[in-house]
Amino acid sequence: MSATEEHPAAGGLAPLSPATTGTGLPAIALLYLLGLMMPFDFSIGSLAMSPSRIVLLAVIVPLMINLFTGKYGRVLPADIFFTLHMFWVGVALAVNNPDRVVQNFGATALEFLGGYVVGRACIRTPAQFIALTRFLLWVIALSIPFALIEARTDSAVVLEFFRKLGLNAYADVHHEPRVGLYRAQVNFSHPIHYGLFCSVAISLAFVGLRGAISTFRRFILTGMAVFATFLSLSSGALLAAILQIALIAWDTIFQKLRWRWLLLIGLFCLAYIVVDSLSNRNPIQVMMSYATFSAQTAFWRAIIFEYGMKNVWNNEIFGLGLRDWDRPYWLLSSLDNFWLLMAMRYGIPGFVLIVLGYSSALFQVGRRKFVPLTLVSNLRLGWMFTFLGLSFTLVTVHIWEVVYSFVFFLMGAGLWLIYYEPEEAAQTAPADAGPMRGSPAPLRAPAALSRAAAARIQSGDAAPVAPVAPVAPVSHEPLAESAVSDAAAPEGAAPGADSGTPAGSGSPFTRFSQEKQRSKPPRRRY
Repeated sequence: MSATEEHPAAGGLAPLSPATTGTGLPAIALLYLLGLMMPFDFSIGSLAMSPSRIVLLAVIVPLMINLFTGKYGRVLPADIFFTLHMFWVGVALAVNNPDRVVQNFGATALEFLGGYVVGRACIRTPAQFIALTRFLLWVIALSIPFALIEARTDSAVVLEFFRKLGLNAYADVHHEPRVGLYRAQVNFSHPIHYGLFCSVAISLAFVGLRGAISTFRRFILTGMAVFATFLSLSSGALLAAILQIALIAWDTIFQKLRWRWLLLIGLFCLAYIVVDSLSNRNPIQVMMSYATFSAQTAFWRAIIFEYGMKNVWNNEIFGLGLRDWDRPYWLLSSLDNFWLLMAMRYGIPGFVLIVLGYSSALFQVGRRKFVPLTLVSNLRLGWMFTFLGLSFTLVTVHIWEVVYSFVFFLMGAGLWLIYYEPEEAAQTAPADAGPMRGSPAPLRAPAALSRAAAARIQSGDAAPVAPVAPVAPVSHEPLAESAVSDAAAPEGAAPGADSGTPAGSGSPFTRFSQEKQRSKPPRRRY
C-alpha cells in the first residue's frame, strides 16, 4: 500500500475516473500560454504579430467551427454573446475607422475570441484545469526573482535579455517608487498586467487545489502569488487580491451557513444603497477613489470617469472606435477602466454584449450544484472567486493585448463546469473520502473490522477476513473455546468450520493464543 493510500491528505479529493481525466495541458493551450509569456512582438508586412497571435491565427477558424457544432459541449449563451460582441466591434470600427478596420479588427478578434475559444476547447476536464493552475503557479514562482531585482533596481532584466537577442521586446515602464520600491513588470508590457496575471492564481491555488496538496503547501503557493502581485505595486491588481482573500475568508467563516452567498449579495446591495444615498458621488466613483495608492490618483480617476461617460452618451450606438475622446486639454488620454473603455470605443451595444457574455458565464457556473469539498466543487469555487475579483478590478484598470487575451482564455477555461457531470462515485464522495490526484480510492473496511485486518485487505496481502460478531454485553466470565471459533467463522459457515485461520492460532484479530484468551476476561470494546 502506497503512502498516499495509507495516509490520504486531510480533505483529500474525491478520485477521478481515468475515463474522465485528461492528460495535462493540451498542446494548443501550452503553445498559446508559452506564446503569452514571450515579451516581444514583430511585424509581418503591415500586421503587428506576436508569438501568441501566431498560435491563435493557426487555430481560431477550426476551433470556432468545432465550438458552434457542439464538439466542445453544448453552445452556451456566453459563446453567442461574445461572438456578437466581436461582430459589433467590426461594425463600430467600420463606421469610425474604415481605413483601419481590417488590421485592428483582426488583431482584436484574434486576442479576444481566439483566447476564449482556446480555453473552451482545450480545458474541459478537472485534470486539465489543475494542470493549467500548476502552470500558472510555476510561471509566477520563476518570475519572482526577476521581479525582486526590478523592484529594487528599476531594471527590467527579462526585457533587457530579449533586447540583447535582437528582438523587439516591450518598452520599460518607469514610475516613481511606491513604498520604497519600483514597480515590477517582468515579462509583461506594464506592471498592472504582471500584477493582474499573478492575482488570478490566488483563489485557484488556495481553493481550487484544496485537498490536491497539503494545507501548508496551499498557504505557501497562495502567499507566493500574493507577494508577486504586491511587487507590481498596482492598486488594481492588489484590489483583485484583496477581494479574493475576502471571499475566501467569508466562505471559511460562514461555511456552515447554506445561504451565505445570498447574505453577502444582500449586504453588498445594502452598502450600494447607503453609499448612493449619503455620498454626492455614485458608488462606482467612490470605490475607484478608495482603490488607489494616493488621493491624487483617485482624483484623476474620478475626472476620467466623468468625461468618459460624457463621451459614451455622445456616441451611444457606434462609440468612438479608435478616434480620440473629447476631454479638457490638461487631461491625459489614458483610461484606467476596462468596462468604460468598451462603452466608449464600441458604443452601448458593444458594452452590453460583452457584459452579457461575462455575466452569463458567471451565472451559469455559479448556479451549478456539486457536492461540497469535492474536486469539481473546489475548482468551481476557485474560478468563481477569481472572476468575481476581476469584475471589480477591471473598473480600475485597463487590459490590452496579452493580458486581454489571457483573461478571456481563463474565462473560457472554466466553462466546462457548466455542463460537466462527474461520475457518481466522484460526485457523492466528500473530499476526505479518497486520496488526491486521481489515485484509486482506498477500500473502506466495514466498521467491525480491526485496523490490521483492513490494512491487509487494502494492500492485497490477504483475502478479506470476515467481520467479528458483535461483542456480547460486558461479562467477566471466560470465553469458551467454541465461542472463539464461532465468532471467527464466516457468515453462513457452520460453527467451528475452517475460517482460514491456522489451527491453534486463535482469533485472527489478536496476537494472543486461545489459551491466553481463556485465562483473561475479554476487554470491553467501545
